[in-house]
Amino acid sequence: MRRWILLAVLTATATYLLDLIDVDAAALFAGLVVAAVLAIAGRAPRARPTATVDRPEDRASDAPVVPRKFMLAAQGVLGVFIGTMADPETLSGLGSSWFPVLIIGLGTLALSVGGGALLGLHRLVDPLTGSLALVAGGASGLVALTRELGGDVRMVAVIQYLRVALVTVTIPLVATVVFDTDPGSVSTASPSWSDQGGGLILLAVCLAVGIPLGHLLRMPAAGLLGPMALATIAELTGLAGDAAVTPALLTIAYAIIGWQAGLGFTLERLRAIGRVLPLATLLIVAIGVACAGMGVALSLWTGESMFDCYLATTPGGIYAVLAAATAGGANVAFVVAAQILRVLLMLFVAPFAARAAARRLAR
Repeated sequence: MRRWILLAVLTATATYLLDLIDVDAAALFAGLVVAAVLAIAGRAPRARPTATVDRPEDRASDAPVVPRKFMLAAQGVLGVFIGTMADPETLSGLGSSWFPVLIIGLGTLALSVGGGALLGLHRLVDPLTGSLALVAGGASGLVALTRELGGDVRMVAVIQYLRVALVTVTIPLVATVVFDTDPGSVSTASPSWSDQGGGLILLAVCLAVGIPLGHLLRMPAAGLLGPMALATIAELTGLAGDAAVTPALLTIAYAIIGWQAGLGFTLERLRAIGRVLPLATLLIVAIGVACAGMGVALSLWTGESMFDCYLATTPGGIYAVLAAATAGGANVAFVVAAQILRVLLMLFVAPFAARAAARRLAR
C-alpha cells in the first residue's frame, strides 16, 4: 500500500507542475513518467502473485499491475469524455466541407497506419505496436486501448507523446514563421456543477451499458470504444444535453492509464525504446509534412484559407491548434470541428486498421 501512496503523491505533484505549463493530458504523462521511474528504481507497486497472463494482451506486455476493473473504469471515463466532444453545434462548423474533411481524415489515417507499418519493420517493434504508435490523433485513447489489442503499451505511450510534443512545438513556429500570426494561448473553463451532475449520470449509463455491449459485439478495446460510442450517440442526438465529465474524474482516469503503461518499464525495455526513437521521430516528421500537404489540398478543395486548413489537418496538439486559430483570426469553428472529427475517426477506425495492417505484415 505504501508504494501505491508514493506513486499517487508523486503523480499528483508532477501533474500539478505540468498543468502550470499547459501540458495536454498532464496526469497521463505524469503517471507514465513517475511510474516508469519508480519501476526502474524498484520502488513501484507490483502485480499480485495471483495475476495471470492467460489473456493475449497480458502476454504482449507482462501481467497488468493496475487491477483490471480500475483500468476498465479509466478507459470508460476517457471514452465518455471523448464522446462528449462530438457536439452537433461544433461539428456544424464544417458546413458543406464535411465530406472533404472526412476524406482528408481518412487520408491521414492511411498515412499513419502506413508509417506505423514501416516502424513495425524495425526488429524491436511488432507490426501492431508500430501501427498504433503512429496513429495521428487521440494519443490518450490509443495508449488506453493498446494493451487490449495486444500491443506494447510502453512503446506506444512513448512514441505517441513524442508525436504530441513535436506537433505542439511546431504549431506556434509554423504559425509565426509561415503565416505571420501570433500563436497565442488558450484557457478552458471548468464545466458547471449541473453539467458535471449530468456527466455523472451519462458516465454511469455508458459504463454500465457500453462495456458489456462492447464485449458482446466483440469490439476491440471494448472498455474504451463501447462507452465512447454510446456517449457520441447521446451527444449527437441531444440526449446528453450539456453533460460534462468531472475534471477530477478525468484526471484520475488519465493517471491510471499512465500508470498501466509506466509500471511495465524496465531498463532493458527503456534501452530498446531508445533504439527505436530515431526512426520513430523521422516517421513522425514525415507524417506531419504529409499532413501539411493534405492541408493544401483541403484548401484548394474547400476554398478555406491555407492557415485554416493547415490547423485543421495538423496531426495532434488540439489545444495548441485552438490557441493558434483563436490568436490568428482563423475560422475557429471549422478548425475545431475538423480536429474533433479526426480524433473520433482515428479512435473508431484505427484499431481495426492497425489490426488489419499487422496481420498483412505478419503474413
